[in-house]
Amino acid sequence: MRTGTGAITHLRDLRFTAPAEYARTLRKAHEATISGNPDPSISPGLIKSWQRSLALGIDPDQHRPVHRHDVSEARSLSAGHRLATVMPALSQLLADESSAGRHLLIVTDRQGEVLWRVGSRQALRLADSLEFVEGADWSESGVGTNAISEALVTGAPAQLFSAEHLVRTHHDWACTAAPIRDPFTGEVVGVLDVSGPFESVTPDSLRMVRCGVRLAEELLKSAGAPAAREQIGGTHTGGVRSTLMLRLLGDAPSAELDGGTRLPLTLRRAEILALLASRSQGWSADELAYRLHGEDGAATAIRTEMHRIRGILGNVVEPNPYRFSSAVHVVTDASVVAGHLREGRVAQALGAYPAKLLNRSVNLSIELMRDELNEAVGASVRSSGDAQLIMQWCASDMGASDTEGAAAIASLIGPGDPRFQLVRARMERVDRELQS
Repeated sequence: MRTGTGAITHLRDLRFTAPAEYARTLRKAHEATISGNPDPSISPGLIKSWQRSLALGIDPDQHRPVHRHDVSEARSLSAGHRLATVMPALSQLLADESSAGRHLLIVTDRQGEVLWRVGSRQALRLADSLEFVEGADWSESGVGTNAISEALVTGAPAQLFSAEHLVRTHHDWACTAAPIRDPFTGEVVGVLDVSGPFESVTPDSLRMVRCGVRLAEELLKSAGAPAAREQIGGTHTGGVRSTLMLRLLGDAPSAELDGGTRLPLTLRRAEILALLASRSQGWSADELAYRLHGEDGAATAIRTEMHRIRGILGNVVEPNPYRFSSAVHVVTDASVVAGHLREGRVAQALGAYPAKLLNRSVNLSIELMRDELNEAVGASVRSSGDAQLIMQWCASDMGASDTEGAAAIASLIGPGDPRFQLVRARMERVDRELQS
């Protein structure tokens, strides 16, 4: 909140001296602002964040966070994340696992996905009721305005109290968060957050979170130089299993090793990695050459690309046959979507599916993988019977030409509904563009 006037400054003082009174004031301000009458108690920056969240489909009354992974998958990912090495120190500094402990220590990755939660059983149960669990997406698009999302958007520490959160079920909480940065590149690698009932926040909460971030960054700096030398040299030492995250949805493929810098991939290398991720038994150089280049494909071209991939990512691929090393846990954004579908989490699958697989690729094998995933998402959405979800699908680039989806909407809400007319207008535009 801004403190430009004496009244607002006085109001902010109540955060620690009279938290319940301050929460009541913020809730009234929240209702007025959501109703279209912005209250000066809510800062312009937060109002903009609320507006972005609402535009992304966040419902202040009944929103559940997007789950990028289930809890067990997220814990598996966290074991290989570079922040795993700093968690013991952060837990010792900030966590309270005693029976009286009220707050939670949370650490997310650079996208806002919760990877660690540390706290008492009571605090964990309260967090469970909000699905504030490992694998949940606490970014703006995942759950609406909160301290973690603000830290990611602004790149600075943030503290949100009660109804400064957009979603009403979060109004009993106070959250303090700050980004953790790579000490060598300055890029955000995660977010440190301390959350709990709003009565548990103290004037020291923000200072302690900042101290935790400094500690984490110092530990990353101490461990970073040897790790960087190993990666540059293309070696892999034993111990913690590395995690390779491949982002293959859309037209800007990239790779991240252990949550580090996002490394852009050429389309050809992304196609190779997508094929490797699709088959655990691996591929010979001749098989890959045929899949990628047809009858004219040469194994030597594949070996050259593999050499370049190792130069970027280290020894993540084994030869004879080519497949991912057993020392690397590989996750793709496409496999995350497929995992949600397998578990029946259709809304989460759609939330994790922003674009088609390598949509610039004209390779037949990739096109088949792309169409299979797109059809699976579309079929699951249509069979959900959820009009709002089907609307969201048909309004996306992936579902824009789904006439079955449009028919499903018509049967659920009626062709006279303005929402259906919006979907139909979009489909007609897409048809015109395809015919031109």
